Amino acid sequence: MNRRQFLAGTAAAGAAATLSKPGAASTSPNDIVNVAIVGIRGESQGQPTWTRLGRGQDHYAGLSGVKNARITHVVDIDERHFATVLPKLKSRWGGDPKTETDIRRILDNRDVDAITIAVPDHWHALMTVWACQAGKDVYVEKPVCHNLFEGRKMVEAARKYKRVVQAGTQRRSNQVTKEAVKFLESGGLGKLYAARCSVLRPRDPIGHKPDSAVPEGVHYDLWLGPAPQRAFNELRFHYTWHWFWDYGDADLGNNGVHVLDILRWGIGKREHPRRIHCTGGLFDKGAPTDQETPNTQYVTFEYADGTNLRCDVQGWYCGSDGGGSFIYGTDGWMDLGGREGPKIFLGRKNEPGPDLRKALAGGRLGDDEGPDPHFHNFIECVRSRKWQDLAADIEEGYMSTALCHLGNISYRLKRPLVFDGRSERFPDDAEANRFLTREYRRPFVVPEKV
Repeated sequence: MNRRQFLAGTAAAGAAATLSKPGAASTSPNDIVNVAIVGIRGESQGQPTWTRLGRGQDHYAGLSGVKNARITHVVDIDERHFATVLPKLKSRWGGDPKTETDIRRILDNRDVDAITIAVPDHWHALMTVWACQAGKDVYVEKPVCHNLFEGRKMVEAARKYKRVVQAGTQRRSNQVTKEAVKFLESGGLGKLYAARCSVLRPRDPIGHKPDSAVPEGVHYDLWLGPAPQRAFNELRFHYTWHWFWDYGDADLGNNGVHVLDILRWGIGKREHPRRIHCTGGLFDKGAPTDQETPNTQYVTFEYADGTNLRCDVQGWYCGSDGGGSFIYGTDGWMDLGGREGPKIFLGRKNEPGPDLRKALAGGRLGDDEGPDPHFHNFIECVRSRKWQDLAADIEEGYMSTALCHLGNISYRLKRPLVFDGRSERFPDDAEANRFLTREYRRPFVVPEKV
């Protein structure tokens, strides 16, 4: 069933089916790109202090600073945000977008050129595939997919429909990080053999709440989408949906994907790892909690050539938000650092290597300094139609997200795994292969043939 058939056959999409037939966006170098933002969730109680805005609000702020981009619509299944969040966004960053609750109506609107997706993980793939089929370009948040099958279908849809699809791994637009990768690719550290990162996200387990009535203004069936049918529960809704396997991917997928993406880029791995092993658990003080995902994970990936990649996620008591990331070669090592930029050390004496930040006369290090380069890159590629110029093409986003899924599968099965990157299957391991996709709630099905 393709998106048009779905629209025609679903009662909820009755109004959408009467709109204009979708077509490819017609953009030229001088065009304004009309963008619809999907998901503008407001801040939730208990949200970590390092999260200033919901990601959809970040999209609004980022796109508002990009020349040639116009925010024409905001889409959210929770209509309450249109009265509480949207006026603040308009007041701070300008614009006067229309509102919609159903993404399908946006995809049938010929005036919309592109969408940005800032909704729970379980919706990322289907929205992206639908948008490609409707001739829209896409910016999709990390982790780009909820399982490996979905990620591959997203790549196939982008290529088949010649769409520009950017992954929300915005650290790839960091100029100093780009210089660090160039240094590594040039052999600055010799032969690279290992990389590791730590992700520190102290959080309390979410506790317990009973099921309740769906709040007025919430289109819950649209929120569930591909996920299994179940009663509404506040803990499975705004933000804390991250900690349930039906919708989220633990903090390995939520935050670990950022550093894993940069490390995979830095060590030059375009293929999947061969061996995966993940341990960890949900550690707390023993109070009742409905949380399903772990808050602590230690995952190691081994590639066919023996290169090792490791990610540690600490989510209980771990000092502070943040972490670190490091790359090791036969001639030295690199601390990718934070806002101060990468630090390079050479030889046994740890002699300082080149200062990459000075080479760029400062460069852009943070995600809040001036116009957002990741959104700028996306809009420019939409205008030029050169998806090859994307900072984070969907296939790169998928390959990095796949690391998180492979780690989570090993964690859930409590054993090491062997993966065949060519077939994207676990050889002779039916138990592990069942995690490669999911049972979709009809009619919200990611199609085998896009």
